[in-house]
Amino acid sequence: MSRRRAVALFLFMGIAFGTAFPAIKAGLADAPPLLFAALRFYLSALLLVVYSVVVVREWRPRERGDWLAVVAGGVFSIAGAGFLYLGQQYTTSGVAAIIYSLGPVLTVVFAWLLFPTERASRRAVLGVLVGLLGVALVVRPAPDALLTADFRGKALVLVAVVSVTLGSLLIRRTGTHMPAVTLTAWTLGIGAVLLHAGSLVLGESQAVASTPGFLAILVYLGVVPSGLGFALYFSLLERAGALQANLVVYVVPIVAVLVGWLWLDETLSGLTLLGFLVVFVGFLVLQSRKIAELLRERRASTGT
Repeated sequence: MSRRRAVALFLFMGIAFGTAFPAIKAGLADAPPLLFAALRFYLSALLLVVYSVVVVREWRPRERGDWLAVVAGGVFSIAGAGFLYLGQQYTTSGVAAIIYSLGPVLTVVFAWLLFPTERASRRAVLGVLVGLLGVALVVRPAPDALLTADFRGKALVLVAVVSVTLGSLLIRRTGTHMPAVTLTAWTLGIGAVLLHAGSLVLGESQAVASTPGFLAILVYLGVVPSGLGFALYFSLLERAGALQANLVVYVVPIVAVLVGWLWLDETLSGLTLLGFLVVFVGFLVLQSRKIAELLRERRASTGT
């Protein structure tokens, strides 16, 4: 992949995923949270299944590992994202995106638990602790705040990022060789069904306000962040590596904060912004060796 194309994909995904958070926040005014999530992922799954059938050809799981990956992704990565919708009822889109930036740090923690070959170096442990400190600054779990709606929202978003991160690693552990688009399509479909079931169990109204604004938000979320965004993320992951792909997570909050401010009049406290910077520092500590290797490779390839 050329550097220009990688940068273009990186920026597109940062914008697509970043605008998803304020779009979810706005859409929650017209639909119950879990039903809203289910409708989004139904649409995304339909689009990617059609694409898999027409373009990829390998449109369904075939081996045991494929089915395990689909179930793990559907339950943890997609259905688990329903906690994000529940949480964004009580907190801003910018705060939700900042909490989601803990994902790459949690990836390292879960990798230690799930993959025996993964080693926990002192530097990695330090990076994890710094990242967790950053999230603590954002969530601020003080005793007098535990019963507030704001804390409840942040806690639900944190549950979502834990579930989504665990799901991505469980998929990796299955050893599936399904095309990324096909895998994404099936996980989206299973996750949507589970979210819809959860909506019914919780007694959510099954009616949505079918206004032009809500329909535009639903189509945007289903097509751009979920459809194109997920497919391009896996493409960047395969071609450019996990380091560059995970850096997208740190562009997302910047976009979410700006769009949330312009569109929804949201604001962030200085302590929350500090928490985001601390999470990012934790990521840099975790990936310092890989970053140094990447910079050396870039210098060697350019002759500088």
